[in-house]
Amino acid sequence: MEADYLVVLITAPRENAHHIARHLVEHRLAACVNIVPEIHSTYHWEGEIHSDSESLLMVKTTAALFEAVSATVREIHPYSVPEIIALPITAAYDGYLRWVSEQTIPVTKE
Repeated sequence: MEADYLVVLITAPRENAHHIARHLVEHRLAACVNIVPEIHSTYHWEGEIHSDSESLLMVKTTAALFEAVSATVREIHPYSVPEIIALPITAAYDGYLRWVSEQTIPVTKE
């Protein structure tokens, strides 16, 4: 199976996670976004080690929409360098992938 579908992982402050998820689904950039409400991240930033609680968003989308997802997240995310990582879906139930395709078709206004 060609990697036409992705799971995009995005970390965000807990208070921003639902807004980002809803925005992606409302604009049909994602079929579904799961939110793991609390993860703990330890990382280097501006010469210091930081340790913060965040949420993890798992975005189901198509590979064709990755750039739009990334650009949209960068516009509404509070971090100057948000984590946006795409993992290819290499195997999945065909019915689910068909649903992802149907849900990520932009709605046209007539």
